[in-house]
Amino acid sequence: MDEKVILKVENILKVYPNGIVANRNVNFEVYEGEIHALIGENGAGKSTLMKILFGIESPEEGRIILNGEEVKIENSRKAINLGIGMVHQHFMLVDSLTIAENIILGNEPKKRGLFIDRARMIKQAEEYSQKYNFKINVRDKIEDVSVGVKQKTEILKALVRGAKVLILDEPTAVLTPQETKELFTELKTLKKQGHTIIFISHKLNEIMEICDRVTIMRHGTTVETGYIKDTNPQDISNKMVGREIVLHVDKSEVKRGEVCLEADNLVYVNSIGKKMLDGVSLKLRKGEILSVAGVEGNGQAELAAVLTGMKAPISGTLKIFGKEIKTFNPGTLRKNKLTYIPEDRMRNGCAAKLSIMDNFFTDKIDRYLRKNNIFLDRKKMRKQAEDLVRNFNIKCGSINHQVQVLSGGNIQKVVAARELSEEAQIIIAEQPTRGIDAGASELIRRKIVEYRDKGAAILLISADLNEVLELSDSAIVMHNGRINAYFKDTSTLTEEELGYYMLGVKNQSEEEVNAIL
Repeated sequence: MDEKVILKVENILKVYPNGIVANRNVNFEVYEGEIHALIGENGAGKSTLMKILFGIESPEEGRIILNGEEVKIENSRKAINLGIGMVHQHFMLVDSLTIAENIILGNEPKKRGLFIDRARMIKQAEEYSQKYNFKINVRDKIEDVSVGVKQKTEILKALVRGAKVLILDEPTAVLTPQETKELFTELKTLKKQGHTIIFISHKLNEIMEICDRVTIMRHGTTVETGYIKDTNPQDISNKMVGREIVLHVDKSEVKRGEVCLEADNLVYVNSIGKKMLDGVSLKLRKGEILSVAGVEGNGQAELAAVLTGMKAPISGTLKIFGKEIKTFNPGTLRKNKLTYIPEDRMRNGCAAKLSIMDNFFTDKIDRYLRKNNIFLDRKKMRKQAEDLVRNFNIKCGSINHQVQVLSGGNIQKVVAARELSEEAQIIIAEQPTRGIDAGASELIRRKIVEYRDKGAAILLISADLNEVLELSDSAIVMHNGRINAYFKDTSTLTEEELGYYMLGVKNQSEEEVNAIL
């Protein structure tokens, strides 16, 4: 490889208005035509550094050098003009427009300087997709295409605008193994054409497969940069967290008990009339981790919402310990020993401006009332909160600090600490480790297995197939709002096999699926 440095940052310092130092003495460089991994725990400073490179944030100190010249990147438009593009984890597409319209948006060719020349627009979009070997139909509407195609559209948007350095933030978080394989083929094509890719991911196996070099960040600074061929996943993980971590969760043989939660023929229709749950039935037993896999948008989120009382089905029944639930709301379900780790920790998992201690007990206030039922026993709460901080290794200055000042991984540990309480008998864990670092993921996964071994029934909804195979005893796959596969034993199941069912390429018969009953 011709090791020409295309982008370099020197001694970057970024301090947010609340006093948090997000980047300190950060030094980072990427070579032209390489795929360079950037990895670190949540709160390590990766996102801030990338926001600085894309003009979303400005550093207090330090230099950015592009193609040998120092540059100032005041905003995203300047970054794009300099040839830096960024594909965010959450897509920024207009669902009602076609792929071509999204790709060319803002740069549409005009007829007589007034009207959009649609034929030329489609031709341009097709030329770009062919140039980069992206197999897509540019006439399709975004609302009708798969997550993988949306990902390609975002990348093409950046390339059309002249990106030579492409920042990809968790690009495979919602892709199947087959879609990930396609993406990697396309990224290798871009690399051969001279593009440079900064690849941010928590998936160490993918980093080992696709990347040339890796830079590790910890506590707001860069720790080390090295060639992938000279390292391994364990070494990277240890340097990320500053200690040795366990990448594999040991799990004893499953001992299934009584049925705790039983859903029968659940149907749910969303606000635009689309049937998101189409006759979903399942049984969850004590001492079992039952996983739900599927490409996002196939009903998994709606299943979690119905099972936790956030939404009510239009038909079907839900029983907990044999008793039918008539009123669908979180309070009713919680009274029945059901707890919930939600996907969106900030919107549904915590009260951002309340203290860590108050977040621990938002659902248990009545237990900490003094005999007069007016005042809280703050001393008792404080002791319990300090125990939870210690047991879940939550990094914080004080239990009185607002939750919002913590890193994403530590916020998730606060939520998990509240939900994985001693009395929890049914635990719904929805994407419990999404977007958090290896250290926090390790702890939460280990705690989930601990509660399974105590006899809790756990429904794990996850897009991380490694997590599904690592933790689950049984698994179901959802496609188009239905369960199209059930595996009672996941010990021999592979990511590739799961992927075929997630895409709908394979489907079990109704008799096989009904074995879950």
